[in-house]
Amino acid sequence: MNPAQKLAQLKKLLSRYDKVAVAFSGGVDSTFLLAVAAEVFGRECLLALTAAAPIFPTQEIKSSAALAATLGVRQVIVDCNPLELDDVADNPPLRCYHCKQHLFTRLREQACAAGFTDLLDGSNLDDLDDYRPGRKALEELKIGSPLLDARLTKGDIRELSRQRGLATADKPALACLASRFPYGTRITNERLQQVEKCEEFLRQRGFRTFRVRYHGDMARIEVHLDEMPGIMKDGLRADLLAAFKAAGFTYVALDLQGYRTGSLNENL
Repeated sequence: MNPAQKLAQLKKLLSRYDKVAVAFSGGVDSTFLLAVAAEVFGRECLLALTAAAPIFPTQEIKSSAALAATLGVRQVIVDCNPLELDDVADNPPLRCYHCKQHLFTRLREQACAAGFTDLLDGSNLDDLDDYRPGRKALEELKIGSPLLDARLTKGDIRELSRQRGLATADKPALACLASRFPYGTRITNERLQQVEKCEEFLRQRGFRTFRVRYHGDMARIEVHLDEMPGIMKDGLRADLLAAFKAAGFTYVALDLQGYRTGSLNENL
């Protein structure tokens, strides 16, 4: 099927519900899902639920509010802290499973309290290509994934988002900050803030596709190969080193393989 046919299938799937709550991060996928759902449902039949947790960048939570307002959808921010669970904070290979269980249980509770029995998320077809133990948690909790069911890929979603003029159409893919830590490395609020400060530095300097991976006293930077030369510019390099050291890192390394999704799964 082409993207237009998949979109028609998505709307058909959504039309089976009377009303829905959408787990809304403000990323490419959940924004597209919320925008299409807004076309299918009336304002009173749609709710955006955004998890606010230490593993999510503060700026992303703020930007999600602006996006929800632009789409005219009521948003509720739900405070969560999956780091309260050792099965998350200790960062085992199944961390994502336990984290999704915690987050989506909280979102479902909020949805039910607001009168919404159906909760949807923005998983797409490409999410099946990587190690994603969180997928099992969504299935166990019976969270609907209509983008996945409609066979929409990330490329499809970006194309259809551009047609709608959505600000997220070309937004770089994001993942929670917990994904910056090698399995077995304990995740703490302080370490999350270290990574967030360093990634915010890169974002403010114009870099678009990157990750800062935490390796104890060393930060390992993954950046898209097209953007890699910019890291080494004399003025920026000195500022970057100062910022990363101020955040608490002793050493700063540039990964010559560049950015790739799920690089910390390579040892599994």
